[in-house]
Amino acid sequence: MSIALQLLINGLLLGGAYAIISIGLTMIFGVVRVVNFAHGELLMVGLYATWMLSSHLGLHPYLSALPVALLLFAIGALIQRFVIQRLLQADAHIQIFATVGISTALMNLALMIFGADVHPIDVSVGTEHLQFGGINVVSGQLVTFVTALVVAGGFHLFVHHTYAGRAFRAVSQHRYAASLMGVNVNNTYVLAFGLGSALVGIAACLLAVQYPVFPTVGQYFVLTAFVIVVLGGLGSLAGALVGSAIIGLIDSFAGYYISPDLKEVVYFALFLLILMLRPTGLFGLGRGSE
Repeated sequence: MSIALQLLINGLLLGGAYAIISIGLTMIFGVVRVVNFAHGELLMVGLYATWMLSSHLGLHPYLSALPVALLLFAIGALIQRFVIQRLLQADAHIQIFATVGISTALMNLALMIFGADVHPIDVSVGTEHLQFGGINVVSGQLVTFVTALVVAGGFHLFVHHTYAGRAFRAVSQHRYAASLMGVNVNNTYVLAFGLGSALVGIAACLLAVQYPVFPTVGQYFVLTAFVIVVLGGLGSLAGALVGSAIIGLIDSFAGYYISPDLKEVVYFALFLLILMLRPTGLFGLGRGSE
């Protein structure tokens, strides 16, 4: 029983890390209706920014959250304003190719500047092991999980109780009708892409105490994030949270009872099964009208 409970806690805590990344990804799709394949590379940029602040200024990754989030917000807003905005009337595959191009450019830029070396961040806060009734918890994972809950709650309040949040919902449902009602659609898109990217910056600061940084680090996380948001339903906050918990639990239990090398096979199999039974995902939202 203690092993099962430990695996359960480990899975939920791991799901917290995935949740922050996935919420940013699902926010961008839910509002802008663009699948951002550069999401992982934005995480990589955030990790490098966190590493530089830590190694050059001695700033702990948790204290880097604000400047890194602002940096990622600016980068995301610029990508939306000068790349995606120009392609909104283009076919979906053209938009996808654009984000893949941004992803490749960022990855190669990191290789040119930093090389292929792995850069760990040496910190003590966030790596301690805590004991709760025989259950072992890494403090960094606990902080990440709590932050994910706060981010999800804050996002829910933002969407339902602010003018910008109502604009998000209006644009996601019908952007032309929203524009007729006085919503600045282009600015809403920029804000949504910027906020989704800022969440990746926060995730980078939380993950930096647990994972090293290298140019392709974003590939692993973004692949899992795509599984989560499609599993939960593209554009659904609840789906991102539930999907993160499911993948985290599968990762934990399959890694222990089956094999660490086969855990991805298990959740990809579940992913395909759910898509066959429910193509829109668990909490899928229909694509808004144009």
